[in-house]
Amino acid sequence: MSFLLLFLSVSAACCLGFGFVLQQQAAAHAPLSDFLSPRLLLDLVRVPRWLGGIGLMVCGMALGAVALGQGEVSLVEPLLATNLLFALALSRRQTKQPLGRQGWAGLVLLAGGVTAFIVAGRPEGGEAVSDPFRHWLIIGAMVGLALLLTTYAKRSRLSAGPVLLALAAGLLYGVQDALTRVSGQRFSEGGWTELVTGWQLYGVVLLGVTGLILVQSAFETAPLRMSLPALTAAQPLAGIACGVGFLGDRLRTDTGALAWEAAGLAAIVGGIVLLGMHPAMPRGCVPAPRNPRERAALRSG
Repeated sequence: MSFLLLFLSVSAACCLGFGFVLQQQAAAHAPLSDFLSPRLLLDLVRVPRWLGGIGLMVCGMALGAVALGQGEVSLVEPLLATNLLFALALSRRQTKQPLGRQGWAGLVLLAGGVTAFIVAGRPEGGEAVSDPFRHWLIIGAMVGLALLLTTYAKRSRLSAGPVLLALAAGLLYGVQDALTRVSGQRFSEGGWTELVTGWQLYGVVLLGVTGLILVQSAFETAPLRMSLPALTAAQPLAGIACGVGFLGDRLRTDTGALAWEAAGLAAIVGGIVLLGMHPAMPRGCVPAPRNPRERAALRSG
């Protein structure tokens, strides 16, 4: 793994983590009537704090796209999962909460899990699968599961809904990362003509917008500690599945390597849960402004 790839991936994670915190702080004030509606984005686009969070998120996605062009999805995705460390750092600065045993344990598990998976798996590029059936089978499974989770989230709304929405968004973002890599390859091979004539570019845009609505709806209805861990855990798992499934990413498959890879992924998920549930994370959402004066104050700040 080159220093450039490491720098790009960690920088992307930093922007994403900071961006998620700012977005949740703004989305917590949005009217609940906008739940899972594009109107939610129209309301939030007038909030400076949310725009700042989106700007950081876009920077993170751009850096992540460059990283995906430099390395395999199975290598970049675990590094992007460290965005939770940066989200916790910003939240901790605002809440003045110490890391404590839970924070340190989550940090060690997340960092150790990423290291174990990368060292044991040694992700490397291979020949992408050309069979379109395999592409659509894996993408369809991810999108279908996301749709199922969203359906259940609409029923549970304020109970398990935010977690389910975050899981769904994470699955879509994982597929988006895989299609971003394919789009980058098409651009390298044939320039803009090759890029705009492929469906992958439009899939990236559609998945990005849909995932954004799901994430903001989760942020709107629950504290960050309920939604961000699920989002952060689902994205790398979906991305790795796509990378190995049809992008040609290769991992070591001997018994010892597989055991360490599984342990690394389990440690990543465990670390994400511990960090996401840390007291430093915002505890809850603020009730939506009920009058024009409160709304004006929100938009100005």
